[in-house]
Amino acid sequence: MDAVLLRRVKRNPHEVRAWFRDRLSKPGIVVAPGAFDAFVALMIQQLGFEALYVSGAAFSSSLGLPDLGVFTLDELVKFTKYITDAVDIPVIVDTDTGFGETLNVVRTVREFEAIGASAIQIEDQELPKKCGHLSGKHVVSTDEMVKKIRAAVEARRDENFLIIARTDARGVYGIDEAIWRAQAYVEAGADVIFPEALESREEFERFAREVKVPLLANMTEFGKTPYITAKEFEEMGYKIVIFPVTTFRVAMKAVRDALIELKEKGTQKGLLDKMITRQEQYEVIHYWDYENWDKELDEEVNRKFAGKLRLRQQ
Repeated sequence: MDAVLLRRVKRNPHEVRAWFRDRLSKPGIVVAPGAFDAFVALMIQQLGFEALYVSGAAFSSSLGLPDLGVFTLDELVKFTKYITDAVDIPVIVDTDTGFGETLNVVRTVREFEAIGASAIQIEDQELPKKCGHLSGKHVVSTDEMVKKIRAAVEARRDENFLIIARTDARGVYGIDEAIWRAQAYVEAGADVIFPEALESREEFERFAREVKVPLLANMTEFGKTPYITAKEFEEMGYKIVIFPVTTFRVAMKAVRDALIELKEKGTQKGLLDKMITRQEQYEVIHYWDYENWDKELDEEVNRKFAGKLRLRQQ
């Protein structure tokens, strides 16, 4: 990264996508933590993660809304653009059902491709959708989901923009249906398959044996999936593991604890050792790069134009 962030040449989204597609063909697993704002996205990149995930559940919670598909496409695009503008690593975006029917999926693909995302995820739930780890979900017909996948594949302008198909059928019809649907989604052109809410290591292993494309595992908390490490998923054959809401939940627990202490004690002094420092905060956002760039501009303007400006003022 250049010393002056604002003047660095940002990686072309096509290059990032091409790198990501190629990465999924190589050994190892990509760990993609969830980013609930651009600051967290920068931290994820700076700590060396290869990709990040934009979670619909975390985004809806940040709006004070339930994860029932109630935010709009425009809201998610605007939010995601802050993240894609900040980082150069692949950004995977949870677009729930693709925001409606097939023609909505076309617009969804075009919008997220335009702002530099590397992949979007579309699920086969009916609206109103639910968190994949809650009971009472309903899924659309296989034909309807296949049609959405075909539309997404044909809508993209960059062949390296990945279409991730998520199936929620395990919690509705069982593992056999989930595998059958996944195979149909692969045939329709999905680049990656995301089996949601599998309930045992054995189910993950069977899924990997029977579905032969890159697979994404969801290692969320407090759900139906037992806690499995990234290394264990890698050994089973998975190529991506997401931790979609981990950073959000940890951060919000810390915020609540801090608010309780402020209310009880009227001071934040006891919280200082739980904070990142001002120095660390500024390092994440490259504060001094921006400040130095502004000073360089002042010097450049004074050097090149000061004489002309004085003459004009006289």
